[in-house]
Amino acid sequence: MKKVKIGIIKEGKVPVDKRVPLTPKKCVEAMQVFPDAQVVVQPSAVRCFTDQEYAELNIPLQQDLNDCDVLMGVKEVPIDQLIPSKTYFFFSHTIKKQPHNAKLLRAILDKHITLIDYELLTNSEGQRVVAFGRYAGIVGAYNGILTYGKKWGLFDLKPAYLCHEMEDMQEEYFKVQLPPIKIAITGGGRVAGGAMEVLNKMGIRKVSVFDYLYKQFSEPVYAQLHSGDYNNRPDVEVWDSPDFYANPHLYQSTFRKFTRVTDLLLACAYWHPSAPKLFTEEDMRQPDFKIDTIADITCDVNGSIPTTKKATTIIEPAFDFNPTTGEMEQAYSRKENITVMAVDNLPCELPRNASRDFGRNIIDYVFPQFFNEDEGGMLARATIAHAGKLTEKYSYLQEYADSAIINKEKETKV
Repeated sequence: MKKVKIGIIKEGKVPVDKRVPLTPKKCVEAMQVFPDAQVVVQPSAVRCFTDQEYAELNIPLQQDLNDCDVLMGVKEVPIDQLIPSKTYFFFSHTIKKQPHNAKLLRAILDKHITLIDYELLTNSEGQRVVAFGRYAGIVGAYNGILTYGKKWGLFDLKPAYLCHEMEDMQEEYFKVQLPPIKIAITGGGRVAGGAMEVLNKMGIRKVSVFDYLYKQFSEPVYAQLHSGDYNNRPDVEVWDSPDFYANPHLYQSTFRKFTRVTDLLLACAYWHPSAPKLFTEEDMRQPDFKIDTIADITCDVNGSIPTTKKATTIIEPAFDFNPTTGEMEQAYSRKENITVMAVDNLPCELPRNASRDFGRNIIDYVFPQFFNEDEGGMLARATIAHAGKLTEKYSYLQEYADSAIINKEKETKV
């Protein structure tokens, strides 16, 4: 069995991301479980786990990673830091032809790099095996409660990013004293699961969708809403999830019934651009529209939530949306506004915890593939480019990658 040398790269993207694919203890575990794996770490001053924490567990610190077989990071690698002819794992954000990363994909092809995207790593059932979704939900729900409390002057929570670990953040839960409001959580995946973890630990009770819509409570409650609860297909009487995901454009939103009873919305559901928006700006101007605080945890700008006009930052996580004018205003400026939290990198607020979860998945699902000849094809399915050429599955990205050449030529002429 061949040996595999894995290098944990220094994150170079700005703004800085403090997460790591493998924590110091996970590096040790990986090499114990897989004796033919060697893990080295490129020194970094910005990681949530310090160089010293790796060195104390005898993980080699190595600036030059040219002798590594596999390089693992978290976010996109700056073009000038890419090492030619290597195999990289990171979130590339290219499969939807994101305009800002066309140059990155072009550089990957030009440098004969093999790119394996974490987002595309799935099991035989098509389910993702490595993701930060749970922590997006955890931090997003916490931020949603923080935002609601701040809007109404109920309590003042310490921001998650100022907490060293999640345990510190959980100490803040005891400050939460909510009136009998109703909180809606959309979605059924990792993100929604993380959000429900927070509400459950805060002592907020989950109720059925029917009770949520039609009963009054003397305490704060929440309901989990699945796609079938707020979408329907006019020409079909029975809900069919596979059909909804295959033909989202044939459906219409029925979310208005929830806007009449919901105070705080935690949006955790994946949204397809062809699917209907939850509600419209016109809906928000109706007298019975009750939602006054929204945590758009999935943060699709101009997506399912019309108020998400921009992504916000960890330092300044909220803004107000004026439903009358349709304009954004300073956060907490008017009670009549809808206050929106739309941070697009939520797991970065608890980087140590999020990295531990992520590393667990890397060891359980990715490392075995290095030594079993990719049995089941997990790595193959997630490979966007192999040795500088797009794989068949992702050949549709060729024009997108080539657009970077055209734009560069235009810039040169100018």
